[in-house]
Amino acid sequence: MEMCGFKIIIFAKIPYFCLLNEFMELISKYFPQLTDIQKNQFQMLQKLYEDWNLKINVVSRKDIDELYLRHVLHSLGISKIQSFLPGSKILDVGTGGGFPGIPLAILYPQVEFHLVDSIGKKIKVVEEVVAGLQLKNVKTTNARVESVSGKYDFIVSRAVAQMETFVHWVDGKIAKKSLHERKNGILYLKGGDLSEELKVYKNTAIFPLSDYFEEDFFETKSVVYLPLKFKG
Repeated sequence: MEMCGFKIIIFAKIPYFCLLNEFMELISKYFPQLTDIQKNQFQMLQKLYEDWNLKINVVSRKDIDELYLRHVLHSLGISKIQSFLPGSKILDVGTGGGFPGIPLAILYPQVEFHLVDSIGKKIKVVEEVVAGLQLKNVKTTNARVESVSGKYDFIVSRAVAQMETFVHWVDGKIAKKSLHERKNGILYLKGGDLSEELKVYKNTAIFPLSDYFEEDFFETKSVVYLPLKFKG
């Protein structure tokens, strides 16, 4: 038998709390500076998403079993490329079930996050997860992003569209003043060969997540940074 590394397996079924410990070890391995509040919030994610996934299917069965690898840690990959300063504003476009916005909001409690999705049932889950975590730095909107007003330091997303389409969606939503050393713009989680899709953008930078995370899942995953100009 295997129990939490102590060689106690019963009928090949690993106890839930052991799995949760494994999940948290994965996050803590790359983010050892987490406070107790942040650790507790990350730990709560599994139960919250499992419960809501029974009512509204926002995460696939395979992904719910690997939530911390495929969704939480993947989302946090953005922070390996760009940390967000207190008071900055981040727009998450097509957030789905709350990724990458919710994990980033946990990591940066002094940063304002605006999570947007056009599908109402997904935003409902996001709102309930945000409430369950007692996150005070998250705003949600059920709408197409083109109709959302406001200016943001960075716009984040997980491959909701081709880059050219995405740039068109978020046109005019970048703040004029840059609070960070890196200019304001898009931080986009993408996978696979991006050369064709990004060839029209000469100022993009691609950061392979395999440089930061050792798990096989990240071998083909990247963060694409594209600076955008302010439009008044």
